[in-house]
Amino acid sequence: MPGTYYENVLITKSVTLRGYGARTVIKPPVTATTPGTPVAPGTPVAPGTPVTPGTPVAPPEPGASGAPVPPGAAKAPVAPGSAANGRALTCSQADTGICVMGTAEQPVVGVDIRSLTVSGFKRNGIWASHTDRLSVQRVIAEKNGTWGIAQERSTRGLFRDNTARDNAESGLFIANTVDREGGATDTLGAVVRRNTLTGNRIGVTVRRVRNLSVYGNTVTGNCGGVFVVGDEGEPGAGDMTIRNNRIHENNKFCKGNSRLPDIQGVGIVLTGAEETVVRSNSIRGNVGASPLSGGILLFKSFVGATNTDNVIRDNDVRDNKPADLANQGTGSGNQFLNNRCESSVPAGMC
Repeated sequence: MPGTYYENVLITKSVTLRGYGARTVIKPPVTATTPGTPVAPGTPVAPGTPVTPGTPVAPPEPGASGAPVPPGAAKAPVAPGSAANGRALTCSQADTGICVMGTAEQPVVGVDIRSLTVSGFKRNGIWASHTDRLSVQRVIAEKNGTWGIAQERSTRGLFRDNTARDNAESGLFIANTVDREGGATDTLGAVVRRNTLTGNRIGVTVRRVRNLSVYGNTVTGNCGGVFVVGDEGEPGAGDMTIRNNRIHENNKFCKGNSRLPDIQGVGIVLTGAEETVVRSNSIRGNVGASPLSGGILLFKSFVGATNTDNVIRDNDVRDNKPADLANQGTGSGNQFLNNRCESSVPAGMC
């Protein structure tokens, strides 16, 4: 049903969570929460029953009765000790809107989240770990304190037709794992398609993963557009395609931190990436004075990893400063082919 729901939602089994787009909004609980017991898929919930944080229940289907959960609504008592309760506690304590939580032994398969808004959480709008075939479509993730939509330790994810705006870090973030370093993992063909990413620190970050595609997205008004990040671990990050994206005027300024310098005017950055194809993108008007600024940049890695065997071709790269194309570092096998641009470092790549 349309309305504003003040809660955290935990999903641990294959369910569909569907709302009414901008009219179904999930916001942080107003009061401190105690996680509830997840409800099995298909379990009916009586109209008016308060929904506890951690309850993975889809909004009622059209025509069904039900109501948004008011701020401060009573929470049902829960017996402690179950694994699901532990995951619910993790979700609620992390101040995240929707958590999809599997395990290494039993990933959550086939969860579908669509047509709703997650807004204003201290950490993430949507967070997924140990999932397979997660689908997130037509979701608005806005004004969250870390990532808008994020996934780790997962395979075959589909992120399509979403809007991630004004999140403190990446609008959309895909990684092998966030709590330790390690070699890149195979996403088995994850897809990031037709999303709109604006006002974030970085539009899309793919970190230490392989085998995915980022295409047809609109990335504008962020500090940085698209980051592909690897490190010295093996296998390296890469074996992906970034194509047919519109990456314009990502000129917001974001102060640097312990991991990165200041970010402003950044189109696409590859650092520690291999065998990645960047083609047929429109990259215009990204202007800044950061070490990362410019249109398409193969950036020297902070940890010694090199960019190798990447192909940058058939892109329209114009009006970016300090350069449309730049190749830094000592990596080998990188090719710049048939790009329409005006300036490059070193010269001669246009």
